[in-house]
Amino acid sequence: MASPGSGFWSFGSEDGSGDPENPGTARAWCQVAQKFTGGIGNKLCALLYGDAEKPAESVGSEPPRAAAGKPVCACDQKPCSCPKAEVNYTLLHATDLLPACGGERPTLAFLQDVMDILLQYVVKNFDRSTKVIDFHYPNELLQEYNWELADQPQNLEDILMNCRTTLKYAIKTGHPRYFNQLSTGLDMVGLAADWLTSTANTNMFTYEIAPVFVLLEYVTLKKMREIIGWPGGSGDGIFSPGGAISNMYAMLVARFKMFPEVKEKGMAAVPRLIAFTSEHSHFSLKKGAAALGIGTDSVILIKCDERGKMIPSDLERRILEAKQKGFVPFLVSATAGTTVYGAFDPLLAVADICKKYKIWMHVDAAWGGGLLVSRKHKWKLNGVERANSVTWNPHKMMGVPLQCSALLVREKGLMQSCNQMHASYLFQQDKHYDLSYDTGDKALQCGRHVDVFKLWLMWRAKGTTGFEAQIDKCLELAEYLYNIIKNREGYEMVFDGKPQHTNVCFWYVPPSLRALEDKEERVSRLSKVAPVIKARMMEYGTTMVSYQPLGDKVNFFRMVISNPAATHQDIDFLIEEIERLGQDL
Repeated sequence: MASPGSGFWSFGSEDGSGDPENPGTARAWCQVAQKFTGGIGNKLCALLYGDAEKPAESVGSEPPRAAAGKPVCACDQKPCSCPKAEVNYTLLHATDLLPACGGERPTLAFLQDVMDILLQYVVKNFDRSTKVIDFHYPNELLQEYNWELADQPQNLEDILMNCRTTLKYAIKTGHPRYFNQLSTGLDMVGLAADWLTSTANTNMFTYEIAPVFVLLEYVTLKKMREIIGWPGGSGDGIFSPGGAISNMYAMLVARFKMFPEVKEKGMAAVPRLIAFTSEHSHFSLKKGAAALGIGTDSVILIKCDERGKMIPSDLERRILEAKQKGFVPFLVSATAGTTVYGAFDPLLAVADICKKYKIWMHVDAAWGGGLLVSRKHKWKLNGVERANSVTWNPHKMMGVPLQCSALLVREKGLMQSCNQMHASYLFQQDKHYDLSYDTGDKALQCGRHVDVFKLWLMWRAKGTTGFEAQIDKCLELAEYLYNIIKNREGYEMVFDGKPQHTNVCFWYVPPSLRALEDKEERVSRLSKVAPVIKARMMEYGTTMVSYQPLGDKVNFFRMVISNPAATHQDIDFLIEEIERLGQDL
């Protein structure tokens, strides 16, 4: 098989010959798209290159309703110049589409109409004059539309309306002013890859039913392990349904490595196991312990400093305490990019402690792993190469469409030994190809979605340098926000110093609270400010940013930036909007 550095499967910067900014190339692309996609290519090119009026949406307006029919030819010649007849969707049902006899024409028309709906939504995602959210309370949405499932089928016109309605009330997570979650943005190549993945509609458990996807997973995971710093990209890994499951995989494999008998005999056959993670770590560590029968009481939370970083001396103290009680420390999970503060635990110091006490070291880099492709910021993960396992979510800082999470394991074969069950109807040992590519038996799942293709295709389209530029821009925007508000009247930082990641944590203090001397009343009233401003943001639909309390700190805003579409102007808008919505509180 070709190596990751060469040939069709390799990663890297393209030579620019397919640059969409080149007008000649773009027009050539349009001609090809129109040839093979008809109406879809025409509409997309019109949207991209101004050959038709841009779809308009005033804030709060209803989405435009598509025509009830599509022209469809009446012959079998391709291409043809026949007069076109309209498809009346009110007379058609899903049973009239492929694989129905004669279903090709209505199927193509129906899918083109669906594509029109999707393309209009894509364009609106980046239009700052549109709402981020058309917010309705749950009871309002339930009463406004009939969402119930019926015994009798709806016609295709109703099905298209269901698609429009669903997107009308969807959150525009690709909107440049959507800052609510760690996963934001809408990448066009990633979107195309997701469409292709759904069209292929296959499972990742064996090479025989997913040959290309299995190879791409092999290539991509190897590339990620190389970036982590494991020699030659050696090791193992898997794409899983989110960072919480990747962290649970790490816990599962760490337990098996220390006590392989647990696979057959269960927890009754092993001593009390203890895991350690910081008090700012993700809740999935406790969830994983609960699911694996280890128990949440067996997850010890280590103290953090004022910036949210794990304190190594407290980690060592708690390990010794557990050992003195006769318990067995089996895993330390350090965090590279905590959810709230964006903190990076001191991985080198944690690695020294894990080596000293022979404990599995896991790094939850779900949020911060993307910084490994940045020459400017990868130092924040120094020591990650000493980990036994790493969680890395490309659907966060790398902007890959949800979901895309990888667990990387340094020891090859360990996941297979831990999880395999030798199902003979899937993993026959006398197949005619290399069985190492039947990767399904190392997963907990049987059915496993293809999550790798969108990452691989985006990597091909951007190159590592493209991801690097995207991530550096997001961190620069975070520093820009911090520099504006750190000394601005009405703002207080949750902790001192510029952000380590794109997390910027702050309080907005309305004028009525700025001179308030009663500390207890001030704290009580301040705790209500962020929730009210957030509710107003959603009702107006102008922007979205998250808030939360943490420890003894009352509700504060946690601004995160992972959307490549965001600009300095969007940061300015956020500040002005917070002040507009909070002035009267």
